[in-house]
Amino acid sequence: MNRKTLAAAFPLTVPVLMGYLAIGIAFGLMLQSIGYGVGWALLMSATIYAGSGQYLGVSLLAVGAPLTQVAFLTLMVNFRHLVYGLSMLEKFRGMGLRKFYMIFSLTDETYALLSSAQAPEGVEEHDFFFAVALLDQSYWVLGSVIGSLLGSALGFDTTGVDFAMTALFLVIAVGQWKAAGSHLPALLGGAATVASLLLVGAEDMLLPALAIIVIALTLLRPRLEDRREREEEKTCP
Repeated sequence: MNRKTLAAAFPLTVPVLMGYLAIGIAFGLMLQSIGYGVGWALLMSATIYAGSGQYLGVSLLAVGAPLTQVAFLTLMVNFRHLVYGLSMLEKFRGMGLRKFYMIFSLTDETYALLSSAQAPEGVEEHDFFFAVALLDQSYWVLGSVIGSLLGSALGFDTTGVDFAMTALFLVIAVGQWKAAGSHLPALLGGAATVASLLLVGAEDMLLPALAIIVIALTLLRPRLEDRREREEEKTCP
């Protein structure tokens, strides 16, 4: 991966840079507030790298939750990444060993970028995807370390800072909505989520909602691909 690839990937990741620094700092502050220093912030962000999972981890560490509970809750919170991975099989094909890192680094925000990203002319596509993922994680790690250091030096009230993760994803989702050629997948996801919420309640809605979305998108895939091809033909000179 060369400087040209990084230079091409960086502008795409600027929104994530702004968001990950903020929410990474919030995570570092929260972790520091329960007695875990900068080394733990760096280690968790480098090896776990799951924003909502790490925020959950702070709460679980604070109460000394057993390992079985940690494993189960982490699976529930991050189960959506199974759907992300399935939808990226074609984009990651042929990436060799880098594919394992791409799978590991597929956060909500990185997925949102890669799902519609196109490599600029003259930049190898797989190198471009890898650069986007690597830059995004570097922002998260940097934010976590800064937050931990600030928390250690100054001390902060961390009440409410966990909402930063939700706010960042909403900002990126709005951008994707405006740029998307079809809003059907987003509308389908919203409808499935609301239906699951009404049927099984907030605590158990995640798995049914994901199941509905996967089945519906699988059935609608031919229609969505045909529509995308027609739109691409219209935009071609």
